[in-house]
Amino acid sequence: MRTLILGGARSGKSALAERLADDCGLAVTYVATAQAGDGEMAARIVHHRARRPPHWACIEEPLALVEVLREHAAAERCLLVDCLTLWLSNLLADPDPRRLQRECEALSALLPSLPGRVLLVGNEVGLGVVPMGELSRRFVDEAGRLHQALAARCDQVLFVAAGLPMALKGTCP
Repeated sequence: MRTLILGGARSGKSALAERLADDCGLAVTYVATAQAGDGEMAARIVHHRARRPPHWACIEEPLALVEVLREHAAAERCLLVDCLTLWLSNLLADPDPRRLQRECEALSALLPSLPGRVLLVGNEVGLGVVPMGELSRRFVDEAGRLHQALAARCDQVLFVAAGLPMALKGTCP
């Protein structure tokens, strides 16, 4: 089962993903893509770490997400990736301008073949006005493309607002 969980900042999407992972009955590996580039992000990372059960495995990988998923997916495991849009931001900053497209295509191709439970968390950023800056517009465009590609390959797509999940595809938990 592959689930894509989208929502805005502080919408409750990560908490929902963590609850689904905890409830699924499988061993959980949390794949964190964040990098503590400033104090505010460092505080967010600390908050997320404190919320996770101590028996969950954790892999911190800002770029090589496809390799981590390929290596750690197993029938008896739940992989929780938080978050796709931070991963996307990291790839946008990569010196190789083609890496972002290669990695997104590889993730989309790999996802259907992964065994076990996979929960993917991402920020939905396409609900507001078109950003003024070129990099911001590219980020919104790339996030939208990535989410559409992954949603097509997921069994379930949830949107979270105010802590309340809505099913866009499949059923709501």
